[in-house]
Amino acid sequence: WIKINVDGSVSVCNTKAAIGGAVRDSNGNWLTSFAMITRVSYVFQIETRSVVEGLKLAWSKGFTQVEVNCDNAMSIDTIRNGFASISNIAKVQLIHEWCTKNWKVKFRYVLKKNKKVADCLAKVVIEKLNQLVLLTDPQQYITRLMLIIHCMRRPLSPYIPSF
Repeated sequence: WIKINVDGSVSVCNTKAAIGGAVRDSNGNWLTSFAMITRVSYVFQIETRSVVEGLKLAWSKGFTQVEVNCDNAMSIDTIRNGFASISNIAKVQLIHEWCTKNWKVKFRYVLKKNKKVADCLAKVVIEKLNQLVLLTDPQQYITRLMLIIHCMRRPLSPYIPSF
């Protein structure tokens, strides 16, 4: 399984929104990531756009088992409970269509604090509107953030249990 951590970010001051996502293998190793500037919209629509772009990227890379992690509980509930197929929101219907392809896709709600890399990606992209940017190597600040997160998860001593 590969994991896609997605996030959306809305900036009221410059009337733009951004999406981002990090794709990792089952061991947590970086595979690729994406980011895009979009028009401002409702948070739900921004989050579902990040899910759609993550699914499209995973499909294009040939992954067949995908777990999408998202911090928007409403999006995850809508998808998991089968409401995606009857939704009047185009991005939600697109998610349903992508899920019916020949692959395994599961969705998981995660707390925002557990998606720092995706959150960072959504906030740093500076490109043209609706232009998907792929990052094959994590940029320096993402690498540092991943190292900090990894170190925080390790026990301080072999004698202190990890919880």
